[in-house]
Amino acid sequence: MLDGKRIVAIIPALNEEKTIGLVFDDIDTDLIDEVVVIDNGSSDRTAEIVKERGGTLLSEVKRGYGYPCLRGIEYLMENSPDIVVFLDGNHSDHPEETIKLVEPIVREGYDMVCGSRVMGRVEEGALRLPVRFGNWLATFLMRIFYGFKYTDVGPFRAIRFDRLLSLKMNDNLGWTIEMQVKTIKCGYRVREVPVSYRAGTGKSKLTGNLKGIAIVGYRIIRAIFKSLNFRP
Repeated sequence: MLDGKRIVAIIPALNEEKTIGLVFDDIDTDLIDEVVVIDNGSSDRTAEIVKERGGTLLSEVKRGYGYPCLRGIEYLMENSPDIVVFLDGNHSDHPEETIKLVEPIVREGYDMVCGSRVMGRVEEGALRLPVRFGNWLATFLMRIFYGFKYTDVGPFRAIRFDRLLSLKMNDNLGWTIEMQVKTIKCGYRVREVPVSYRAGTGKSKLTGNLKGIAIVGYRIIRAIFKSLNFRP
């Protein structure tokens, strides 16, 4: 908790038994009031470890990224927090840097703060080719169509919960981009801060070849143009 604000972390997870415990180790429990992990159909011990570590465990059978996040948001509506932090379960993000995301919201009046891996310290080999290509394509298109200069579309971010609900999020595979462009269309105060990033020890969900690049490109273009129709 920071200045009396209730802060909750949402972590989508799929077969992260090797890393989810490490994520819990790095979370500042004095800052984060609740850790909500949405298991996306794991076949390993991910769910058991979350329970052992005292996290709130939810389940979402529909595969992807946005679907688990939406399940987490649905749960939080029962006891709305002030701020929601999104991070991955593969230990590529640095949860101990969450304070860098939430302080500008609590103390400077920002609505959303995105962690930029491009601006921060990146472990060698952590940002693989599909990710670098995706960053370039997404930030270029957002600058052209939405007039805002982002540097990254990484998952590590914090947002006021009431603002998040107003975005009416619905995308699955273009989740982070949808959130970033809709906040701009709503006129919310947004900023990026540098964050660290590592390769993690979880299995990559995308291959580092042309097929992976094509998948990333399709998801980005779809999310960019789909959100053009959003009306605040």
